[in-house]
Amino acid sequence: MRYLSGIQPSGDFHIGNYFGMMKRMIEMQDKSDLFAFIVNFHALTSVSDPERLRQGTEKAILDYLALGLDPDKCTFWLQSDVPEVTELAWILSCVTPHGLLERAHSYKDKVAKGISPNLGLFTYPVLMAADILAYNAEIIPVGKDQKQHVEMARDIAVKFNNHYGETFVVPKEEINKEVATVPGVDGQKMSKSYNNYIEIFAPDNVIKKKIMSIKTDSTPVEDPKNPDTCNVFALYKLFANAAELVEMRQKYEAGGMGYGDAKKILLEKILNYFEPFKTKRAELEKNKNQITQIMKKGAQKARDIASPILETVRKRVGLQ
Repeated sequence: MRYLSGIQPSGDFHIGNYFGMMKRMIEMQDKSDLFAFIVNFHALTSVSDPERLRQGTEKAILDYLALGLDPDKCTFWLQSDVPEVTELAWILSCVTPHGLLERAHSYKDKVAKGISPNLGLFTYPVLMAADILAYNAEIIPVGKDQKQHVEMARDIAVKFNNHYGETFVVPKEEINKEVATVPGVDGQKMSKSYNNYIEIFAPDNVIKKKIMSIKTDSTPVEDPKNPDTCNVFALYKLFANAAELVEMRQKYEAGGMGYGDAKKILLEKILNYFEPFKTKRAELEKNKNQITQIMKKGAQKARDIASPILETVRKRVGLQ
């Protein structure tokens, strides 16, 4: 089974990115034919600073590799290194109904938040469809906010297949409901947009400051507390084993433990969990040539799949 997932190089990765998508993809490389890539073309819809995009792309590559993505077990590449996809996106745009794109919730939401309504943002689902269909990807793990985009990719594939003959694998989305939403320090979904995130590779003192700022209620220290409504406990569940969760729940319900103490326990868990990844990232950062070669090799593997698919598409539509 071929799984495919892309992630935007839009800044520092946070705990929500990791548990919402990255961890699942890294685990998938041992169970499936995994295709994972950095979507720097998509990032252009909202990032206009070239240096920010370059730095964000480099960070994303290093972070993914440091967190355990193995280029020998999967296909890992940079979106802009596979030109076949942009050609396919244009061909797909010629069979995509305008009304389909107008119904995109993500486009409406981003414009409502003040992002410039450029054409790239509007046609984002077509490029995403090309990203998926160029590799015959079968399963697309996504968050709830991207579900519609995969449905649109499926609609585009079916429309093309019906008109030109069976060409594309029709993809399906996969949503892991258990970790679909990771709370930020304010209790909302962790997101860069809300500035409520906890970075994975930030210095320890920065992470500590974020943890200690997590929003809690005003229950006195001596009183019992409800772990199921606590943002600190919700984050702790991501890192703790079953026995540790039972113990922490008992501390909440018994009373006598303040939220400050719970935050210190959470902080220790987070720092210990990510420490090996930070060490690996520091080592990778010292060898940029190795990273360059990894990405070149990954792009070639991706092109080896995309090129014959595009050739078939070109013949079907009459370009060859």
